[in-house]
Amino acid sequence: EGTSQNPPAPLPFCMLLRKHLQGARITGVIQKDSERIIEMELETLNELGFTVSKKLIFEIMGKHSNIILIDLNTGKIIDSIKRVSIDVNRFRQILPGVPYQYPPIQEKIPFKALCNMSADEYLLPGDAKGLQHKIGGISPSFAEELTRHMMPAEYIREICKDILHGNTKPRVYCDNKGNPKEFSIVPLAEYEDSCTVITFDSLGQCIQHYYENKASSSRTHQKSADLIRSVTSLLDKLHLKEQRLREDLLKAENSEDLRLFGELLTANIHMVNAGAKTVTVTNYYDGSSVTIPLDQRFSPSKNAQNYFKRYGKSKTAIKEKQLQLEANQEEIKYLDSVLTYLENSDNIEEIDALRKELEDTGYLRKRKIPGGFKEKKFKADPYKYTLKNGMTVLAGRNNNENDILTLKTASSKDTWFHTKDIPGSHVILFNGGTELDEETVFATAAIAAYHSKGRTSENVPVDYVQVKNVKKPSGAKPGMVIFTGNRTVWVNPAIPKEED
Repeated sequence: EGTSQNPPAPLPFCMLLRKHLQGARITGVIQKDSERIIEMELETLNELGFTVSKKLIFEIMGKHSNIILIDLNTGKIIDSIKRVSIDVNRFRQILPGVPYQYPPIQEKIPFKALCNMSADEYLLPGDAKGLQHKIGGISPSFAEELTRHMMPAEYIREICKDILHGNTKPRVYCDNKGNPKEFSIVPLAEYEDSCTVITFDSLGQCIQHYYENKASSSRTHQKSADLIRSVTSLLDKLHLKEQRLREDLLKAENSEDLRLFGELLTANIHMVNAGAKTVTVTNYYDGSSVTIPLDQRFSPSKNAQNYFKRYGKSKTAIKEKQLQLEANQEEIKYLDSVLTYLENSDNIEEIDALRKELEDTGYLRKRKIPGGFKEKKFKADPYKYTLKNGMTVLAGRNNNENDILTLKTASSKDTWFHTKDIPGSHVILFNGGTELDEETVFATAAIAAYHSKGRTSENVPVDYVQVKNVKKPSGAKPGMVIFTGNRTVWVNPAIPKEED
């Protein structure tokens, strides 16, 4: 399934194509020389019922890419998805009513032309850039491959024969994380040893796999990087807040002197002279002498009352700061869990779900979805594993899924796993109260360790307990629970291997 959504109303260029091409018949699809230009020739009926010919031209040229509809009878542009005025390009305008012109021709031999000509002397072996300047329609990787052949034109003719007889094997080269690096219809020596090779029966399947996964990988990296920066920034602020709260708490806890000063002043009120800056009295707790600072503006009794009042405020501050510190620590714990999911995720839908979670919890501002698109409803889709004994294990991809798994999906007799004091997924073993053997416990704990911040560590502690002993406190953030009666095992992170 793709992640793209259709807009609620068709865009203007889409409406234009419907008007001109609905019911049309495709009479030909050609590539302009070896350029990145695809032309689709069409026949349709006009308002009077006469046959008219039109052409839809796709110019695939990076940021200058365009889709242009022209009337073949006049050669003029009907419209395009991107209009180019004279202010943008003095030599080639793309505007309704303007005659269509091809992009400037480069002085290169089209790749397809080389299939039927002898040009070995012209294409002497050289560097890849030099060959690209001579041959039109070849990629840098293919140009690099040509440099490995003493007779580049002959090699090209061999490839053309293979294409004609269907002997090519389209392939995608992927790195060790499965991200596409390059695709080709012929082996590329520079990638053969360093990459994983996936072959396809058709070039269409090959290209589809490459671009779907390439785009997904790029978007995933960009989105996760943006969110990781946002969450890291939030965590930095919370850690700073924690430091300040602890400093305030330390000051408040050092307030016993205020109570002592108030008591000693009250007991020795007769010894205090009006207007005095200090008074020295005996501490009846240990017999030592204590000098008490006084505010000259107030009477001795008022000074004693002020000390008691300041002591009371300090005690209240201790309770408030402790509550604030606990709440702050819960926020840190929650955002640490989100950061763990982001760092472990390589799926764009998972990252979108995490952004939605952060928006719902108020950590990120909700984005306006352009074009009237409707927000996708959240759908739980946890990781699923099957153990050797046939039991099913589910692991949450985010905190919302954790809540659904633990509080709604699992029965009270199933078993809940979670890394001990380490952010990670809620993992449910659906054993229905069946007694667990050691192998099952360790296998499930390894899954919990894998879906946690300890993924790259060894001997990760994992708690496990029956689901009935896991509770969610009122008002707690997504994924935050308390539990009792747990046991702990230490495991290396791992997920069950797929059987061939």
